[in-house]
Amino acid sequence: MLAQLAWKNIWRNKIRSLVVITSVMLGIWAGTFIMSYVFGMMEQRLSDAIENEISHIQIHHPDYDADNDPVFVIPQSQQLLDLLDEDEKVDCYSARILAYGMINSASTSAGGKLIGIDPDQEDELTNISQFISSGEFLDDSDKNKIVIGQRLADKLKVKVRSKLVLTFQDVDKNIVAGAFRVKGIYESYNSSLEELNIYLNDKDLIELLGNGVNHHEIALLMNDSKGVDQYSIRLSAANPGLKVETWKELSPELNLMIETMDQSMMIFLIIILVALSFGIVNTMLMAVLERVREIGMLMAIGMNRTRLFAMISLETIFMVMIASPAGLLLAFATIEYLGTYGLDLSAIYAEGYAQYGFKSLIYPTLGADYYLKIVQLVFITAILSSIYPAITALRLNPVTAIRKI
Repeated sequence: MLAQLAWKNIWRNKIRSLVVITSVMLGIWAGTFIMSYVFGMMEQRLSDAIENEISHIQIHHPDYDADNDPVFVIPQSQQLLDLLDEDEKVDCYSARILAYGMINSASTSAGGKLIGIDPDQEDELTNISQFISSGEFLDDSDKNKIVIGQRLADKLKVKVRSKLVLTFQDVDKNIVAGAFRVKGIYESYNSSLEELNIYLNDKDLIELLGNGVNHHEIALLMNDSKGVDQYSIRLSAANPGLKVETWKELSPELNLMIETMDQSMMIFLIIILVALSFGIVNTMLMAVLERVREIGMLMAIGMNRTRLFAMISLETIFMVMIASPAGLLLAFATIEYLGTYGLDLSAIYAEGYAQYGFKSLIYPTLGADYYLKIVQLVFITAILSSIYPAITALRLNPVTAIRKI
């Protein structure tokens, strides 16, 4: 009986009720969609970082990271690579020679990270070859050829087939230089990659650093990303003289963002629902004050305070619960569509996102458990929003209320 009365009361002022329902629906849709947008952006950033930058695991000499001295190589790296070849848990790997130095063109110069690679290994591990916008990627037969980023090419004012001179220290601390030609230029989602990373064949870099130089870095991808931590511990125990790091250790800031994103997004959603609750409370207070005489009559003929409280509360809860499925359904449809086709923000945020390593084409995503959490939060909001209007109704004096016209 109370539920029927509360339901009828909602539609006594249809416009006002529809305004509240619509605002709650849009608020839930906006909050849910923004959550999916941020989660999609972070998942994409993590995927890109692992696939193209840091991989699941990297192996170095324990002292290499201190000052990136090329003398600190991985001892007997080929034996380790042979073991990785036989390990079914390892999907692919790339053994690299590293050096930091200057890259000079005819007009200017810039600093960069020289990455000596086996082109076949690198192509299997990363997607750099797919980012080539002009020219071609490296192959094993190339001699003194390099691939650079578009931003670095613009900075140096060079193009494909331009001549560049690389200058850096060898293992004996001597300054060495080599002339190279640009074979390819790549454009990526990450401006720092384009400005820093310079790819060349490992044998060319070994020749300049000093014959006998071994690998400085081995990056590898696992078949199962869930087993990365355990495999890292096992690999480190089997090679105590090496530094084995997972992507979480290599990029702690990215790991922190991933770990705190869930709490951050739920706080964001709570803020939206709190803002909506003020509108709900205001509307319900108006509804109560417009029905002062009616409420007084109900109290006078015997409706006790508990039933009155329940009636006012049910009116609030009904409106919110009408809006929440509609808002969630709209959000689900939006997320599914954009999760398939993507949300292209390249016209607005391409440059800004690239500076932080994010793509401007976002694929929103949201797990089923978050929809359940949102429903729970909305229900709690509805209950809390109903309390103050209901208490206001209880404070009315039946005699005084009946006399109001």
